[in-house]
Amino acid sequence: MDEVIQVTQWLSSITPRKKAKLFFFTTHADAPSPMVGSNDVDTHEETQLPLATTVALHNFKNIDEFLKKKVNTFSCYNVIENEITKTDYEYLRFYSACKYLDVVPPFLDLEKISAIQNKFEMTDEERDYRLLLDSADLVLEKVCDSLKPAGVSQMWTALRKDRNLIRGVKTIDIIGFFVDPNPTGIKECLFFFIVRFLQKADKINRVNTNRLERLIAQCDESSSCEEGKTIDFIIDSLRFYPTELYPFGFCLIMCVIEGRDGAMQEIEKTMEISRHLGMITHTEKNPTKETIELVKKELMKPKYQFYSSFTCWFMSHGDSNSMVLADGETIEREWFLTSFPDISTFQLKPKVFFMVSCRGANKFSLKGDEFEGQSATCDYYDIGSALIRNRMLDITDSVRDISYVQPMMDTLVAYSTILGHLSGRANTHGSIYVDRACVLMSENISRGRSSTEILEHLSQDLHEILQETMDEDRIVYKQACHYDSFFRKTLKLPYTRHPKEDVHSAPQ
Repeated sequence: MDEVIQVTQWLSSITPRKKAKLFFFTTHADAPSPMVGSNDVDTHEETQLPLATTVALHNFKNIDEFLKKKVNTFSCYNVIENEITKTDYEYLRFYSACKYLDVVPPFLDLEKISAIQNKFEMTDEERDYRLLLDSADLVLEKVCDSLKPAGVSQMWTALRKDRNLIRGVKTIDIIGFFVDPNPTGIKECLFFFIVRFLQKADKINRVNTNRLERLIAQCDESSSCEEGKTIDFIIDSLRFYPTELYPFGFCLIMCVIEGRDGAMQEIEKTMEISRHLGMITHTEKNPTKETIELVKKELMKPKYQFYSSFTCWFMSHGDSNSMVLADGETIEREWFLTSFPDISTFQLKPKVFFMVSCRGANKFSLKGDEFEGQSATCDYYDIGSALIRNRMLDITDSVRDISYVQPMMDTLVAYSTILGHLSGRANTHGSIYVDRACVLMSENISRGRSSTEILEHLSQDLHEILQETMDEDRIVYKQACHYDSFFRKTLKLPYTRHPKEDVHSAPQ
């Protein structure tokens, strides 16, 4: 069959709502850069004009033409270059969006997708199409689905009133002031236009969504929300880090085994909980400084742009300032913590570090006969209002900026003990902190708990446990953990437990 006929038939089989969503996912706002074949030319015409004309004319002709152009580009594309190109990235995004919406063209060359994934050096686990979807776009899709056409229309009216923001923007004038968003698919096109416009104007990104939240907050709840939804519910959904679908993120486990009883148990527990959380995991046993540098270099590769979050477990001996590596050398804890968050592939994404090591030799000792012989360090331990606002500063958009971000932002560092104190271990099971952390995360999957809620529960749980030193003094003591957070949103645990067999590879 002629390819033109195939493309026409394919487009005619897609509903207007899905066309709008396919366009939105395909014109992803945060494509990795720099990319071969990419430049800094404004893509305003490509990403906003088709949406604007569709809303104004109630006609999907320009979106159809955009999708046809994409299909034709991919059809002619020859995957022979060693370097990753802009087309490689776009091809993967297009395929994943089609797969997610269940509109994969029957004529799409899946072998090319495999070849592109090879260029990205993707493992079998990483060939799951869900990795290629942008989680922030998926959250925005859900927000759109929660709003009625009247709600999106009210957002548009509120946006049009901000004359400083819309001045000189031609696509705004194309749509006009009054919009009828009721025809099928027009609501979605208008909402996605608003989102992409705010992104291009540097008013929102995957972390900073205040400007979009303020537009939604101006909607009338009785006429703007779909059944079962509220304005508060919709806004709350934007206040979590976007980690939709599988995988939940990338997990790096670094564990010094030498001279650390129970270290293999620590690795097994952290690997198991990471997989249950839906993370793709990499383990480094007995890391050295060279190992750490190689891992940092690895994480700079383009494929890590697709991950929604980064988690690192680092388990070793240590003191107040440093951690001991497998070769006996030490690294400054502060150096380690500041070097990883600066990796560009995980910018604007949550990064969680579990630092499991002693930070000194002090102990919160417990004295008295009733404490003797009672500790979890022995072998038997196992896991199982408006008025107020009017009196506050008026912070205008002119003094807000989301373009420049401190490297440590969106990072959380969890310490197994407080500064200057021991981090306890069980003789055969390794770190008690690691053990309890894994248990609590496993128990709270699908309960809607956030990472900080888990850590607060962990702090309570750990501080109830009596531990005992392994020296001849056999001192009974308690351990206190804590965390430092630079988070700007809430990081929730996934609602679904992900056993290993749930992972399906993309086309081979």
